[in-house]
Amino acid sequence: MYTQLLATLGVITGYFVVFGLVRKLIRSLGQAKRVPAQRVIYINKYFNGLCIFTALVMISLIWSIDYSNLMLFASSIFAIVGVALFAQWSILSNVTSSIIIFFAFPARIGHRIRILDDEETIIGEIVEITFFQVLLRGENGETIAYPNNLLLQKPVIIVGNGSDTSSNGDSGSNPKTRIEPFRLP
Repeated sequence: MYTQLLATLGVITGYFVVFGLVRKLIRSLGQAKRVPAQRVIYINKYFNGLCIFTALVMISLIWSIDYSNLMLFASSIFAIVGVALFAQWSILSNVTSSIIIFFAFPARIGHRIRILDDEETIIGEIVEITFFQVLLRGENGETIAYPNNLLLQKPVIIVGNGSDTSSNGDSGSNPKTRIEPFRLP
């Protein structure tokens, strides 16, 4: 019993250490990429949930919880959630795409981008990146909500870095716009 208590204490301590390191890494990466604080908070919440789930699984393994009843309950829940996620797979893919956009997408808030869609080319300035969509301010001032998963599937051209204030309607490439390579802090 003392071994189980010590192991549980170790898992709880490990959770705080690992999440503290992950939070620090996400914060420094967010500052390096000049990501708004709200986006950093979203990503921290996602990874906090992942760390809590992992810690709970480890604690249940330590205490040898009776899996017969737990597995029956879990399989019922997974069946219901599986049907719901299959029907709403785009929601999950948008959240996953949001995480990928946070870590690897070269355009940031304030950049003007051109999305080469099959039916229509979309041009706008990135105003906000949420869990489900990227909000763009169009050329005529309209707000365009573009799903994150489609943003990763379509070619995107960065046409300006947000400091372009020309009003002549020219949305051509700015030769001074430079994409910096991704580096860990």
